[in-house]
Amino acid sequence: MTKIEVLAEIRKIGLVPVLRAESEAQAIALAEAIADGGVTVLEVTMTVPGAVRVIARLKKERPEILLGAGTVLDAETAHACIEEGAEFIVSPAFSLKTVEMCQKQGKAVLPGALTPTEVLTAWQAGADVVKVFPASAMGGAKYLKSLKAPLPQIELIPTGGVSLETAREFLEAGAYALGVGADLVDTKAIAAGHAWKITENARKYLEIVKEFQASKK
Repeated sequence: MTKIEVLAEIRKIGLVPVLRAESEAQAIALAEAIADGGVTVLEVTMTVPGAVRVIARLKKERPEILLGAGTVLDAETAHACIEEGAEFIVSPAFSLKTVEMCQKQGKAVLPGALTPTEVLTAWQAGADVVKVFPASAMGGAKYLKSLKAPLPQIELIPTGGVSLETAREFLEAGAYALGVGADLVDTKAIAAGHAWKITENARKYLEIVKEFQASKK
């Protein structure tokens, strides 16, 4: 996929589940449960044991999933993930070398930032979308709306504090898409053998996004 196609798909789905897990097997099970609910965008974080292998395996076994690598802290790790099939790179903070490497590879890059200065710095350096993290610590959707007011040209994905209860509020505040953590990527449900709960919640999130998108047409 081209970078433009990747970004368009992220916006269409409207969700970027942040996959954290205690093992490769758990990560695969979480990814499958989320994808079965129709959410076919996924960020595999580098905190997952064998994260790069998880990306490679999902690329082969679930080709319908648009895979990204998350918690990427340096250009070398980003390159390794891209080699195994990652189509976009996400970071909790801004790394100029990582942004530059992704640009050279033609891959979408979504560095993290929090303050207006950080957001602007990341965007001016070439970020395709800026991840606002941790959004919950700054007031959630209200903070996102405050950022968008002077910076409407910068696309933002809030992460932290996104739930089924707050999703619509974040979208109305101007989110490009929603970074969703434990509210959807539920390791306890997997451990209990209740993958269906994750699949059901994925469908609920998609419904919220689709209803919001329809209201804007």
